[in-house]
Amino acid sequence: MAIKFVDANGLRFGYLERGTGPLVVLLHGFPDTAYTWDATMDALAGAGYRAVAPFTRGYHPTAIPRDGKYDTDTLATDVLALIDALRGDERDVILVGHDWGASAAYGAAALGADRIRLLVTLAIPHPRSIRPSPRLAWTMRHFVTLRGKGAAARVARDDLAMVDTLVKRWSPSWTVPVGETDRVKVAFRQPGCLDAALGYYRAVSVRLPHAHQQMIAVPTIAFAGEHDLIAPRSYEKARIYFTGSYEVLQVPGGHFMHREHPAIFTNELVRALRDHDNAKVSA
Repeated sequence: MAIKFVDANGLRFGYLERGTGPLVVLLHGFPDTAYTWDATMDALAGAGYRAVAPFTRGYHPTAIPRDGKYDTDTLATDVLALIDALRGDERDVILVGHDWGASAAYGAAALGADRIRLLVTLAIPHPRSIRPSPRLAWTMRHFVTLRGKGAAARVARDDLAMVDTLVKRWSPSWTVPVGETDRVKVAFRQPGCLDAALGYYRAVSVRLPHAHQQMIAVPTIAFAGEHDLIAPRSYEKARIYFTGSYEVLQVPGGHFMHREHPAIFTNELVRALRDHDNAKVSA
């Protein structure tokens, strides 16, 4: 897929695009890039949707922000600006986010509900629902190691071996295919990209960002991996932060469920989108 470019929120974003029809914006996480959605984009295009997957701020070939801002509220604003730049005559779009992309998507849905008709998240329950515990601290220990001094050097060591370590840790039941992380590593070898990606972790504060303090009125579907380190029951605890409809879909796989079982995930995603669109027409 050829990379296209668009200006949004003061940055030049690279993005991938497949298909025509209603716009679906797909946001990647870490350690990942927009290519994580290749099978999903094919499925969406085949189902009559226009799938667009941007490389989020700082991820090559998207520009690295001069102000070094990677906080959640800024990421949410990026998403809304990208929607405005990409939607054309459409009033609202479908927003899909995984990992950090899910965090940004929750924020965007809270701040710009008028531009999003359906929110779909993967692998992260609403951050407001996450409560500290010893088990969670161990599960999310990378939030400490990836923000510390020298983190970029540690991740880059041994040809970015930590990328593979993290993918395997977060999807423990997955036999990761050879070459699965090659495109991520190519991106992280670009000047400044790895440090920018780690900037997302450095921006995390003990104070919940403004966007995550708000209720979400947008209809939401949360995908939970059966073997993810965050148990599917955690998503049920998040239900109180949604004033619109909220559905939890449990699917096989761990944190990278959409890569582990692409056929199962894409079938469920396309079905959910069609069910939502049909329900909207019937109403």
